Amino acid sequence: MNRRSTTAALFLLCLSIAPAVQAERIRVAVAANFAGAAQHVADAFEQATGHTVELVAGSTGKHYAQIVNGAPFDLLLAADRARPERLEQDGHAVPGSRVTYALGRLVLWSPDAERVDAAGEVLRRGAFRHLALANPRLAPYGEAARETLEHVGLWTALQGRLVYGENVGQAFGFVASGAAELGFVALAQVRQYGAAHGSAWIVPASFHEPIEQQAILLRNAPAAAEFLDFLTGDAGARIVAAQGYGVPDVH
Repeated sequence: MNRRSTTAALFLLCLSIAPAVQAERIRVAVAANFAGAAQHVADAFEQATGHTVELVAGSTGKHYAQIVNGAPFDLLLAADRARPERLEQDGHAVPGSRVTYALGRLVLWSPDAERVDAAGEVLRRGAFRHLALANPRLAPYGEAARETLEHVGLWTALQGRLVYGENVGQAFGFVASGAAELGFVALAQVRQYGAAHGSAWIVPASFHEPIEQQAILLRNAPAAAEFLDFLTGDAGARIVAAQGYGVPDVH
């Protein structure tokens, strides 16, 4: 093999191994309600870049506590804006990296097609034993559910029937399994479950504070920053919207 051929072969070899050398693994803490959508985004991102994304789903409150105590996450996809903001202020995140990636919608849902009416009057009729919701102290969807019940004047009256999940994913599980006849969950969860199943009341946005879901980088990891750009870019926004979330106007 002459020198020119050798040089060309080495160049092609470098090209073939470059993606493997540059590929990184990132660890993402993701709010339970967004876990399904995040997996779709991660799959598309991995295919486009060669990086690997490990998603760890849970309540935003629990993730916040873990991050403050040194959990090795690269990125947080929260279910609210308060905790990413606090992490940034307290020096636990990369300054200036906080961004809104999705707008959540709260829905009262039951797998029983006759259970929930279009105006949510089932809450006043009380034709149920258990109403599931995420823990308001840990999960933004739970806080939105509490605010909704306060708005309609039923928070105190229904205390004996409330069943709390650690996060909105667990609350959804209570309802899907029949442990609770109905519950406050994320609209995206209902759509992923199947729009033809059950009955639902989409809670008016004015009944609770906006569920503005924000993301923030927790360390200067290039692949994590790339994933965040992908999530908030056009390709990511299309996936997020298809999963039942609103997206910021910038898209």
